[in-house]
Amino acid sequence: MAHISIIGTGNMGQAIAGVFGKGGHSVQLLGQSDGSTTVTGDIVVLAVPYAAVPAIVAERGESLAGKTVVDITNPVNFETFDSLVVPADSSATAEIARALPRSTVLKAFNTTFAGTLASGVVGPNTTTVLIAGDDADAKSELSDAIAAGGLKAIDAGSLARARELEALGFLQISLAASEKVSWSAGFAVIA
Repeated sequence: MAHISIIGTGNMGQAIAGVFGKGGHSVQLLGQSDGSTTVTGDIVVLAVPYAAVPAIVAERGESLAGKTVVDITNPVNFETFDSLVVPADSSATAEIARALPRSTVLKAFNTTFAGTLASGVVGPNTTTVLIAGDDADAKSELSDAIAAGGLKAIDAGSLARARELEALGFLQISLAASEKVSWSAGFAVIA
């Protein structure tokens, strides 16, 4: 079984911890202010807002070397909900990968809300987590951990696909923020 550290104790951090816990994995849940606590997981999930990532990278970057770092952020302009705050030819995940060159960085969990992770369903369908990254072994390990928790996982392609995943996450957030869908709704993948 995998040992997974999650930085972020909000709704998403708790829901992701629940998925991994259901799969029998050991989970270390850390708050953003737990900077003196050593990250022990081989997989580290950044379950924080995108704006919090630079401080985490500055504080913990060296300790994340050699680990798989999973970015769940959606770099949405939360003041206007009208755009992403990363360059059009990049993604939050690409920015994190550049800041953590000795880590394997993946994108996952950003196209799901906490409610669909916790319940394991989107409508009548099993919740699906889309994963992007350049390391096939790391994606496979994360996929296996997600599947063990009762969800589906789909390899969405290379790290370059993180931009499209962030656009999908942005669409879902903007629909929920404008009350066109609920915060417990989501996109289902039927395959």
